[in-house]
This record gives sequence, C-alpha cells and structure tokens, in this order.
Amino acid sequence: MNTAPLSALPVEAEDAHIAIEPSILYFGTPVVLLTTENENGSFNLAPMSSAWALGSTVVLGLGREGQSAQNLCDRPDLVVNLPAPALWPAVERLAPLTGRNPVPPGKPEDCRFESDKFTAAGLRAAPSRTVRPPRVAECPLQFEARAERVRPDVSGECVIVEAVVLKVHADPAIVVPGTDHVDPAAWSPLVYNFRHYFGLGPELGHSYRTRTPRTPATAI
Repeated sequence: MNTAPLSALPVEAEDAHIAIEPSILYFGTPVVLLTTENENGSFNLAPMSSAWALGSTVVLGLGREGQSAQNLCDRPDLVVNLPAPALWPAVERLAPLTGRNPVPPGKPEDCRFESDKFTAAGLRAAPSRTVRPPRVAECPLQFEARAERVRPDVSGECVIVEAVVLKVHADPAIVVPGTDHVDPAAWSPLVYNFRHYFGLGPELGHSYRTRTPRTPATAI
C-alpha cells in the first residue's frame, strides 16, 4: 500500500490514447522466407513475420496447420532467409500459396497448393552447407539452422520453434570489410508493419553495446 502523501505522488500525464481492437498485432517485424524439407525430399518455401533472435537462437512463430510447422516437427533442418525491401513482390507472390495438399481448412479462401514455390515466386535456390533445405539466393542474409524445440503456443493455433543457427551467409555488400559485422547502414530488412511492407529509414543512433566499426562517414 502506498502511504506517500498526495503531494509526493507523480502527476499523471494526460492520456490521449484510445482503446482499439486491431484484427492483427504485426506491429513491425522483419519478414522471413523459411525453407524446410518436405516428407518426399522436396523443399517448402514460406513467408512469415513472427521471428526474433536471442544470441545464436532464432525463435519463430508458425501456424500449426502450415507445411513449415509440419515439416519441422519431423525434419528439424531449416534456413531463415531475410529478404531486402526490394523483394517484397516475391514475398507477396508466396503469400497465397501453401505446401499442403489439400489446403488446410484454416487457410484463407484464395489460398492454393503449390509444389514449386521457388519458381512461383521467381526466386532461386542455393545449396546450404550444413542443412538439407536450400537458401534463397536473392536474400542478402541467410541463417542455416536446426530446430531444437517445437511446441504449441498458449492458444493452440500456432507453434513456437526455437532454432539454433549453425552458419550465417551474408552478401559482401552488407558486411563491414575485413570483419564479421553486418553493416547496419548497408543492410535494411523487409519489415511487415500491420500487413504493409516497409524498409528502414536513416540511422537515428546506436546502442552503447555496438561492436560494429564506425567509419568516418557514420561516426558520431
């Protein structure tokens, strides 16, 4: 119980917010193209936007009935491909496609089965080094990984995948020369913001924890 005198309590700021009930909560997260292995040895390519990294682990949120989730329950190898903003049309070409046949009942009405998603999206497969699923050649940043834990979320409608990154591939154009650092001034992920696509704007500043070398052009 707060026993401080009223004069000592902080003054509440006027709240100009309004309460809303949005249909989705994609508040601005990077788009991922996920490659996984199908039961017959072919490969699935799927766009998703619920992904974040913690150390060398990438956490993914996937629909339970999708082909990616089904694949990772039985075959844990995957590649997390990160497209640049210019690739958004290819991502959108993938959006109404599914690797499951017949189409799961929970998918949108305009969703259709497609066995060769690379061709449908106009993308090229590149061989991986440590896992079977291929990389997406056009993506500037690619993480070969292995799913170590796949579990349902609290709603039961999705699965949460914890994948350990085994190898990182990067376009030389986004790497600080002579280092293993991605140059944040050269790399812009494709961001999914309430079902609209965006890239990053100009740099506003940097964390005190950054280890990326600062060039004269970017030094503060």
